[in-house]
Amino acid sequence: MENDHRTTGNWFALTGLLAGVFYLLHVVLGQLTYPGYDWMRQAVSDLTAGDSPSREIASSFSFLYGFLSCVSCSVLCVIIAGKYNRTFRTGIYLYTAMNFFSFVGYTLFPLTSRGFQGTFQDIMHFYVVTLGVVLLSISSLATIGVSGFRAKGNKKIGLFSLVVLTFMFLGSIGIGMVPKEFFGLFERFSIFGVVIFTSVLGVFGFSVKNENQK
Repeated sequence: MENDHRTTGNWFALTGLLAGVFYLLHVVLGQLTYPGYDWMRQAVSDLTAGDSPSREIASSFSFLYGFLSCVSCSVLCVIIAGKYNRTFRTGIYLYTAMNFFSFVGYTLFPLTSRGFQGTFQDIMHFYVVTLGVVLLSISSLATIGVSGFRAKGNKKIGLFSLVVLTFMFLGSIGIGMVPKEFFGLFERFSIFGVVIFTSVLGVFGFSVKNENQK
């Protein structure tokens, strides 16, 4: 019977799955400690805003999510080195860059509940960090999706990335079309899609075998 050996890297890749759990805790516990929070109308980032009542507990779990996402994606970059096709690897590298950019950027420049006020922090949050995260997310998911249909690609991950990308576009379109009362609902299409995809990549990294394994 074949020995199902897992390397340290394979196990560390599962931190992506753990990251998803912490993100869920950040949302659930954040809402419980934010009196009057309306998830249908308000953004998820309101939970970690600089002056929100839920900032302390929500930011703690959000930090763990961001940190573990970076760890998982970094490990995955090492695991897939020399495997699959170049397009797939490039997509994973871009997705990893997005996680680092998001983690560092949103930690340094959190939103305030007052919204855009024209301060340096506001400009960095909206026009630098958010724009960078969106562009990296779209380019990475599209690249991973294309790679699934090429030789030595991963069709399942490729298809799932395209599903997530579709949800991101639906969320963006919905935000621009629906009343403000439903802003939070459509914003979550994009955010939770990325969180779930990170968890899926963590499980994928756990399943990748070494070249010396048959």
